[in-house]
Amino acid sequence: MKKRSILTFIIFLCLTGSAYAQVDQSPEVGIVEHLGRTIPLDLKFINDKFQPVTLRQLINKPTILSFVYFDCPGLCSPLLEGVGDVIKKTNLELGKDYQVITISFNFRDTPQKAKDKKKRFTDRYSKGKSDGWIFLTTDSTTIFKITDATGFKTKAVGLDFVHPSAIIAISPQGMITRYLYGITFLPIDFKMAIYEANKEQPRPTIQKVLLLCFSYDQDNKRFALDITKVTGILIVFFILVFVVVYLIRPKKKKQN
Repeated sequence: MKKRSILTFIIFLCLTGSAYAQVDQSPEVGIVEHLGRTIPLDLKFINDKFQPVTLRQLINKPTILSFVYFDCPGLCSPLLEGVGDVIKKTNLELGKDYQVITISFNFRDTPQKAKDKKKRFTDRYSKGKSDGWIFLTTDSTTIFKITDATGFKTKAVGLDFVHPSAIIAISPQGMITRYLYGITFLPIDFKMAIYEANKEQPRPTIQKVLLLCFSYDQDNKRFALDITKVTGILIVFFILVFVVVYLIRPKKKKQN
């Protein structure tokens, strides 16, 4: 009876873990990494100069891709500030060694909004290299295609969106080579992502693991420890430890 109970418990735990893994791999909002895949380069956009362009025309060097929407009350401005800050701290030359492309995932955003948003950030961060940081808008169908191709999952809530915060390194041939998570980025990570993109070398990042325990605090504009996530992880961990110890501990010898 005891062995049967233990077996039932293990099966239940495995099924629960499998279900959790499936949810984690396909979140409603978040990032599903598509490392090594090529993004659709023939998708059409309007740039911040009101010109129709395709990604194939734009991507001819290592590219850092970011997704925002221009009226975002939460993550988007801090993300762009993080990108701008690491641009200033990196000794690579924007527009020559690499470029940044920011795409709005809100079909209501206009090229004029893109132009205004670009001016705000390039005047402050890009050292006069505004052509190296491109802002794009497009229609809802194209938005879905590019976000789906990059694994960037958002959810509309009224006129706003719930969305992840990350930048994506793209090679000159359009291959996804790296995801960097959060709203601030280390210059060494940023530079390595650019070098890897130039060499067509996809690389995972440990930052995704760190975000399992943190969520964005919109009121304080920062990432904060998510107690619910941490508690869940700890419960699963201790259950696994208990099961392993219970199964493998040596049985006590009966005293004569």
